[in-house]
Amino acid sequence: MTSTGLVYMMTPALACFYGGLVENKNFLNQLFLSIVCMAIIPVQWCLFGYSFAFGPGNSVFGSFEYSLQRKAAFITVYGENIDNIETSSISTFALVAYQCSFAILTPALISGSVVGRMKLIPYMIFIFLWTTLCYDLMARWIIFHGGWLYKMGVVDFAGGLVVHLSSGISGVVAAIILGSRAHFDPDDETTSQTNHPFTILGTGLLWVGWMGFNGGSALSANSV
Repeated sequence: MTSTGLVYMMTPALACFYGGLVENKNFLNQLFLSIVCMAIIPVQWCLFGYSFAFGPGNSVFGSFEYSLQRKAAFITVYGENIDNIETSSISTFALVAYQCSFAILTPALISGSVVGRMKLIPYMIFIFLWTTLCYDLMARWIIFHGGWLYKMGVVDFAGGLVVHLSSGISGVVAAIILGSRAHFDPDDETTSQTNHPFTILGTGLLWVGWMGFNGGSALSANSV
């Protein structure tokens, strides 16, 4: 749970980091685009996102069996078998909370690509659908021990593929589709004032949060 708290802190830290880099007119918009992920994604995750990614099903799709956290007791790591309680088992709620922190941070990473290009309401709809159709499926395939890519030997210890690659590609695609920001002049090399102290603050908090992001992925306090 300590690692969970550290990863949750990374989303407002990311808001500070991005917010310090954008023009002043987009500062509040950037903060909202990042922080709103902490309101939207936990709802999606508890309703069906966790069940889609880590619940019973096949190697491609999950199911609704764990929706609304039904059968919330003790399950083996990554929810492989609810009837097989092992010594390494962790509470369902602890696993749901930890994986939810990753699900929140991932669409927040995309916000830097759409700030000034997308309004808040469309963005809220976008992150809900993107998490359902992209993040949940990639988590199922790569992180879940029964996923088809996991069985092929693909290793993603702490989100290099599911978090960073998916959000990076999605951010580039979103920026291309949405086009330039309003009133953007490619010939004007000057920019409005930015807030570098916010960027430094966000960077420091992200460094601290990474201890939970990487360390907590072992799901136990061991040599890993």
